[in-house]
Amino acid sequence: MTITADASFEVLPFTRTCHHIWEDGDHVLIGVSPGNSYFSSERISSLTRWATTRFAQVDFVYADLHVDGMFAAFGYTREHAEKRATKEIKAVRRRILKGVEESGPPNAEIRVRALSEFQTNPVYQLLHRRVLHFLETDDEFRKGCEEMALHFVGSKLPEGESITDAQLQVCFDYMAAELPFFIDTPSILDVPSSVAAYHVKMPMTDVLFARGGGLRATRNQAYAVVRPEAAESAQSNPNHPITHTHAHTAPTEGTVDERRAA
Repeated sequence: MTITADASFEVLPFTRTCHHIWEDGDHVLIGVSPGNSYFSSERISSLTRWATTRFAQVDFVYADLHVDGMFAAFGYTREHAEKRATKEIKAVRRRILKGVEESGPPNAEIRVRALSEFQTNPVYQLLHRRVLHFLETDDEFRKGCEEMALHFVGSKLPEGESITDAQLQVCFDYMAAELPFFIDTPSILDVPSSVAAYHVKMPMTDVLFARGGGLRATRNQAYAVVRPEAAESAQSNPNHPITHTHAHTAPTEGTVDERRAA
């Protein structure tokens, strides 16, 4: 299912329920990772213009937790890792703020916040604990997280080497900090419904939105691939845990109750 939002982006909701939530237009969450050149200030500006014409509220949330651990796990000294992480986090915040400012007068409420700002949020804390619990107890969930980690670190590993347990754990820490927003952003941010938007499909999408049991996204949480159209999308930077590029074809779902349960 493809929705052409405007001349710049195409939107691919993951399921029909995601499509209905997208149509509601309550809220969109745009997650931004440090060190990913896809998120230039120009891209942020375009995303802001797209989002504010479609949604009542817009949140940019950028990752600032466990970034130093990621650098340290893949070859940086602890001191260098901390300096590099600080530099990347400051740079990504600066790009987001510049992009939002240059997007023009806002048509919706826009907020820019770091992931660490939610560590005292009781709903976020509960969801984070649930993610950690399912990492330990749910083989399918853990496998999805492993696939996500391997997509991220594959290019960083020397040829012929496998990811170590320590590297895998720091990837889990990084992802576990982000995943609450893919599960229940509405409860974290107190909005009626929310669409998590990213430019490619992440390996965890099937686990959270398509399977019948285990840890799943709430019924008012949606996921949609929002990507530059055609030629521009081919130039996207894939260097992030979210790296699949094939959008899911939404299943046919009948009644409203069935859609909301999907």
